[in-house]
Amino acid sequence: MLHELALCRGVARPGSPEDPPIIAAMRILLIRHGETPLNVARVLQPMETPLSVRGVEQATALARRLMRIELAAIISSDLARAWHTAELIAAASGAPLEANELLRERNFGDWRGQPYERLPENPLTMTGAPPGGESVATFELRIAHAFASIVRRAARLRAAGASALAVVTHGLVIRELLKTYIQLPQGVAMPVHLGNTSLTIFDAKPPHLASLVNGTGHLELPGVPRDDPRALSGG
Repeated sequence: MLHELALCRGVARPGSPEDPPIIAAMRILLIRHGETPLNVARVLQPMETPLSVRGVEQATALARRLMRIELAAIISSDLARAWHTAELIAAASGAPLEANELLRERNFGDWRGQPYERLPENPLTMTGAPPGGESVATFELRIAHAFASIVRRAARLRAAGASALAVVTHGLVIRELLKTYIQLPQGVAMPVHLGNTSLTIFDAKPPHLASLVNGTGHLELPGVPRDDPRALSGG
């Protein structure tokens, strides 16, 4: 097992086969769900979009990776693709699993189920609300509440002697957390693409410094499906 400082040398190389760090202080493990058929097809996903077979294999590989860490709890978006990912981690770790609707992906309303390239504007960068969906301002406010609730939960777990909390969510949620709340290590840029089942680890206390960003080393093991860089990493 590699020490956390060794991992910090690899955060700029999100595909490196890193192991999770030995966790002492309270850390939050931020996880993107596994691959779905619509990620790969570049279609905005309806709420109940399931994991693909590849996505289940990816999530299973991540669950095995996290067995080295004693997770006190797992909090997950209740959307099917995130929840199934979290269930696989819970089954491997024995950690209790709870849902938090605040961790859902940005709501694209009537555009869900539509191919990304056929939409009238880029849904991943637009600030206004698509028909029946969330504006950036509404989404960011929801994620602010989500982050506050996660930090409060981590503090309670730490007071009880725990050292790790897992959070399973979606690409745009993770991107907003990285942009606004998590301090990236010096010299590490915001990832252009967030991998399916990517792992980001950060300190539960301010300034919420990350020790691993967008890690997908578990997908480099033999027989595990690699992340598809062409797939949508949000929506």
